[in-house]
This record gives sequence, structure tokens and C-alpha cells, in this order.
Amino acid sequence: MPIFNSTGVDLFYSVKGNGIPIVFIHPPVLTSINFIYQMEELSSFFKVITFDIRGHGNSESSLEPLSYPLIVEDIKRLMKHLEIEKAYICGYSTGGSIVLEFLLSAGEMALGGIVIGGMSEVMDQHLKRKISIGRYLSKSKAVPVLALSVCRSNANPMSLFFKMYAESIKGNAKNIEQYYRYSLHYKCTDQLHTIKHPLLLVYGKDDKRFHDYANLLHQKLPFNELKFIDNVKHQIPTKTSKELNKLITNFVHSQ
Repeated sequence: MPIFNSTGVDLFYSVKGNGIPIVFIHPPVLTSINFIYQMEELSSFFKVITFDIRGHGNSESSLEPLSYPLIVEDIKRLMKHLEIEKAYICGYSTGGSIVLEFLLSAGEMALGGIVIGGMSEVMDQHLKRKISIGRYLSKSKAVPVLALSVCRSNANPMSLFFKMYAESIKGNAKNIEQYYRYSLHYKCTDQLHTIKHPLLLVYGKDDKRFHDYANLLHQKLPFNELKFIDNVKHQIPTKTSKELNKLITNFVHSQ
């Protein structure tokens, strides 16, 4: 199991393939296994890098409160550990917000960004409620209940559920709650115009509640492509992996 130490915390990571590097960032409760199909398919063309965020999966918990800037620092340290100067940064859901934070604060280490169902801030009440429920359950140390719901909605096929769930229940309740809390209050919309990197924005055609977030990023980011995938809601990496992987491949090769 590959491990690197980031300021006293051992973090689990995986690397597969060669070529242009792409780093993947998962949302709360889930782990790097959420990108299993990206690891399997995209590694034929690129160097695919996944990792478990502090307090998630096989990574150690963090005494320092989990925040987007801290996760960005961990990604930078992982890249230096792997001797990677620049990479594409790809994030799913709230992981997409971390992509934006990385481009804003560590843009010199980025080739570009890929945002999958992400947002620059949480604006609607439905998403606020979902994140608040995640905060409540993790704060109540009900991580298995939370993992059951999140993994079930993302697992495709269901055989993947058991792997996802086994990794998710290893998470540290305090760190998971901190990840949810930071996501709830994060806002970088006013800074989007300063991002000069190319970005690929990918959303589910049936994920209607996220279309406003997609259109906002499309309008505010200077250099981006917005793509919608048919017949899927939010869970794009696992449920429409072939379509997503094709979009990522075409985007990276076009730069």
C-alpha cells in the first residue's frame, strides 16, 4: 500500500500509467476507490493519481482541522513526492471546489482543471440540506449510516458497493464533518475570472439541480468547456465512466 507522509500524517495514494499526470479528488465519506474506472481506463493514456484525503479510507486522521487549503497542500506535497511538476487536477462534487481552490492558490503546479458536478459555492437550499445532514451524521459518529447512503447511490454495479462501503467506514468522523462544514461555507465565485487555466466542466443531464452551478462556472471562468452527459444525475465517475473518460481524454489531448 503506497503511503507518503504529509506533515506527520500518512496518506494513502495510488499511481497507474504513464504520460500526462491527472490527480483525482473525492468528496466527503467516499474514498479514492470512487475513481476505480478512471484508474483502470485512463491509465492507458495518462498517469492517473488518486489518494485518500486525511481522515478518509486508508489515510490517517488529521489533528489539524480539514480544509480545502490543507487538502491543496497535501496534493502539492504528493506531487513533489512523485516528482511531478505540473498536473491536471480533477475533482468530483465538492472535490470540484478543491480543483478551483488549487487553481487559485497553486496554479503554477496545474496544467488545467476538470470539474465533475462541482460548484464554486453552495447556493441552493436542497444542497445545503444534504451537506448539513452529512455534517450531522458525521458529528453524531454515524459514519456507517452515512457511508451506506452515499456508497449505495454511487456504486455501479452493486458489486462495487461492498468495496466502496468497506473503505468509507474507515473514515474519521471528525475529519469527515470538517470536510462537510468547509464545503458548506466555501465560496470562490468572485475569483473565478482570475483563473486562466483551461477547464473541463462535466455535469449530468438529469442532475437538474446542478445545472445552475454548471452555467455559473461556464459564464465566470475565462477558458472552459461545458459538457452534459445524458441519462445520469450526479454520480458520473461510476455510472457513466466511459463517457466521462472519453471527455477527459479528448480535453487533455486537445490542450
